[in-house]
Amino acid sequence: MAPSHPLLLHLRSAGVSLVLDVEGERLPRVLHWGADLGDLPDDELADLRAASVPPLAPGSTDAPVPVSLLPEQSLGWLGTPGITGHRDGADFSVAFASARTEHARRPEAGVEHRVRVTARDDVAGLGLALELELLGSGLLRTRSSLTSTGDGTYTVGSLDVMLPVPSEADEVLDFTGRHLRERSPQRAPFDVGTRLRESRRGRAHDATVLLLAGRTGFGYRSGEVWGVHVAWSGNTRTLAERTSSGVRLLGAGELLLMGEVRLATGETYASPWVYGSYGVGLDELAGRFHTHLRSRPQHPRTPRPVLLNVWEAVYFDHDLDRLRTLADRAAALGVERYVLDDGWFRGRRDDTAGLGDWYVDEDVWPDGLGPLVDHVRGLGMQFGLWFEPEMVNPDSDLARAHPEWLLQTGGRLGPSARHQQVLNLAHPDAYAHVLERIDAILTEHPVDYVKWDHNRDLIDAGLWPTGRAGVHEQTLATYRLLDELRARHPGLEIESCAGGGGRTDLGIMERAERVWASDTIDALERQGIEAGMGLLLPPEMIGSHVGAPTAHTTGRTHVLGFRAGTAFFSHLGIEWDLTRADDADVAALATWVRVHQEHRALLHSGTVVHADTPDPSLWVHGVVAQDGKEAVFAVVTLGTSATSPPGRVRLPGLDPAATYDVRPLPPGDAAAHGDAIYPVPWWTDGTRLSGRTLAAVGIQVPSLFPERLVLLHVRRAPSGPTAD
Repeated sequence: MAPSHPLLLHLRSAGVSLVLDVEGERLPRVLHWGADLGDLPDDELADLRAASVPPLAPGSTDAPVPVSLLPEQSLGWLGTPGITGHRDGADFSVAFASARTEHARRPEAGVEHRVRVTARDDVAGLGLALELELLGSGLLRTRSSLTSTGDGTYTVGSLDVMLPVPSEADEVLDFTGRHLRERSPQRAPFDVGTRLRESRRGRAHDATVLLLAGRTGFGYRSGEVWGVHVAWSGNTRTLAERTSSGVRLLGAGELLLMGEVRLATGETYASPWVYGSYGVGLDELAGRFHTHLRSRPQHPRTPRPVLLNVWEAVYFDHDLDRLRTLADRAAALGVERYVLDDGWFRGRRDDTAGLGDWYVDEDVWPDGLGPLVDHVRGLGMQFGLWFEPEMVNPDSDLARAHPEWLLQTGGRLGPSARHQQVLNLAHPDAYAHVLERIDAILTEHPVDYVKWDHNRDLIDAGLWPTGRAGVHEQTLATYRLLDELRARHPGLEIESCAGGGGRTDLGIMERAERVWASDTIDALERQGIEAGMGLLLPPEMIGSHVGAPTAHTTGRTHVLGFRAGTAFFSHLGIEWDLTRADDADVAALATWVRVHQEHRALLHSGTVVHADTPDPSLWVHGVVAQDGKEAVFAVVTLGTSATSPPGRVRLPGLDPAATYDVRPLPPGDAAAHGDAIYPVPWWTDGTRLSGRTLAAVGIQVPSLFPERLVLLHVRRAPSGPTAD
């Protein structure tokens, strides 16, 4: 829809409205971002602006302070500024005058509205280009480019976009975590002050994937909620700021280390995209990300192959006969992709040596990888291979030959982690070497899939020989390397691993089809980890594996139904020494694989939904087909409940006017396998209820032992009377 007022832009898409005030020479101000306002007439838009001007507060400036997308101290804003920097100590404050505002539409590219603003600050010697897009999914995204037009060097401190949220957003939700326990939610009141989350690791096990603000107690199905995400794989910062004058902002951008970006005259720094999503409930907010990702031309269109990763089966103990046997067992189960993990390259018998020497180890593989690759592909499976291109062991031929290729500051190396240092991909020779070696392996063998790992934080990451901070350039070089390999090997799929969940952002996902959500395969941990991950990524982009009965990372033991049912909804894999599985487990696992394959078209295209269950020990989630004809739900017991039975569970997201048949979905019908304490009467023959009743009233399900789940298959019934 074209703007209906020359000085006010009303952008609308997928139930979202954005009203921008572009009057005058200053940068645009957001008057509203949230629920669709409908087709507002000119006079109401003008009245909205007038009604949005706050009164003067005691002790404030003599005029209301405008808060733009990049708030400026020069106008009286004393919160976190949108732009910081200096030119040899001067020009620390900016005052941009808008030169031109352009508004266009590109619906063929999924962009419903695109606004571009160019501005200058001739005193500070800076030019600014600000882009803002409202996408077909209702997502808002924005980025900026800052150009030095003055003499000398301008050092960029930060370039953070700030999006206002209303006073109804009085609670903040973000995520923390650690290796093996990522995406742990934490809520807090949206108090006066600044809640700042920074990631200085070059990856982000502990950083928040999304920073969210909404009405206190917002859940998956209720409560307005706003969120921001930085599409960047290096250092990031997000903040929720509430001022004493009542302004509430969500801000985000790249975290730049001291002196990391210094602009000579004519040079430009471009920020990453910052995405904003609005919804009534977390499901709607997350669904906008899912819709956007699925709409991109590079999003996977073929069924996500069930894979076997051999890591937890063999670790570094590579033996051709054993690996062939695993391939045979996997193929018999219906596995479609086989992944050889760490340990195949020269000198790599444990994690202390060899990293960086990307040559097939002649001692372990005297005939090369060919015999295994041929065997795997002869069984009808794709072949995948593990790399960690950004890292290097000091005990490697590469590090010994080129110590100057390592990230280092002042001639010193940072502390090692997992016996690793970081290879400086911004160094042209190091970049060329890594590109040549990976390209050679991918050219020699028909590799369909690369697991791209990143197991070390970027500590004290300096560029040799200057010692200047290098996370920004390292990130850009990694992007270039991935892009070049994809160009040379069309059809190659890439998994972002990063120690499991350490690099999960929409910057890396422009270059990867899958993320390994965590290095833990413990199904109980995975329930929470994948729920947090799912706020950003749809299920088909989240790798989830069925592990051994006892999890290697936690020591917990789970039944197969809980392990397989947890991985069922995502990009399914197996990471288990199948040579040690008994016949009953092998047969059951084959059934799980088959049923997943039968339903993955739904699981990987439908709308992800969650019920807001009052019992913290009970978790209900599912996927509903876009046309509302079918759904699969999981009812999960995370622990013991205070009551037994816990009560009815609601199944949200169905067509309220339609009638549905609800039945257990084998093999996820735990009641039939002795896991139910008390079954329910409808379990054997199913039940028929309307979508409205299933969402508003719900149904009783079997009382389950802790750490169990059941799957429910919901299908639209033939027309006729309901069983309400």
